[in-house]
Amino acid sequence: MGRLQDRVAVVTGGAAGIGRAIVETFADEGARVVLVDRELDGAAGLLEAYGDRVAAVRGDVAERATAEAAVAEAVARFGSLSVLVTCAQGSVQKPFLEQSVDDLEVSLRSGLHQTWHFLQVAHPHLRVAGGSVITFASGAGLDGMPTQSSYAAAKEAIRGLSRTVANEWARDGIRVNTICPIAATEGVQRWAAAFPDDYARSAAKVPMGRWGDPRADVAPIVLFLASDDSRYMTGQTLMADGGSIKLR
Repeated sequence: MGRLQDRVAVVTGGAAGIGRAIVETFADEGARVVLVDRELDGAAGLLEAYGDRVAAVRGDVAERATAEAAVAEAVARFGSLSVLVTCAQGSVQKPFLEQSVDDLEVSLRSGLHQTWHFLQVAHPHLRVAGGSVITFASGAGLDGMPTQSSYAAAKEAIRGLSRTVANEWARDGIRVNTICPIAATEGVQRWAAAFPDDYARSAAKVPMGRWGDPRADVAPIVLFLASDDSRYMTGQTLMADGGSIKLR
């Protein structure tokens, strides 16, 4: 029996990168998963591999209607919702003085607004299940990474929101924790191509000497936070970054 046997999860950004790795890991551990993404081309292999245990919803995660559709799909298809993972995030990398309000909106809408909507829409079902929420922040905010101002602002806002919701929802039996990963995703590879010097400096800071692998290094931590193994943890930020940042 898997660690998430018969639980139902919604994972945003689930068609690629870390989100896809989480969908695969959850499904392998017995969960039924609804993945949400703007484009579902990358999800075809998942749907074929896992059959009726994985479903997909296409939509803009910044829109409340997408959250409503995803949660409704989970409940209609699988009967409940016990795990929410808000992994999706878009951003524009530029030095701060070159960033526009539109650039900021990209990060806020895809990250903070997404997390806000999915939390509110999922709450009634998570309360019934005694669920777990895993939100995504970043060392870019904790470390003040150059060219990442709008992204860092959105990610730190998500951390603050998550801590507040963790306190408010503890009485409902819902846990809310945040992970800050470093992983060699498609987005990181695009950033490295655009800003190779910044990428090289960032990679050199990783004490373990490498960027994490989404499936091998990040998804197992999300699995831990989703499972009963972390049942006495809430309101925490976990760094999955090879030791780059040590929280005190």
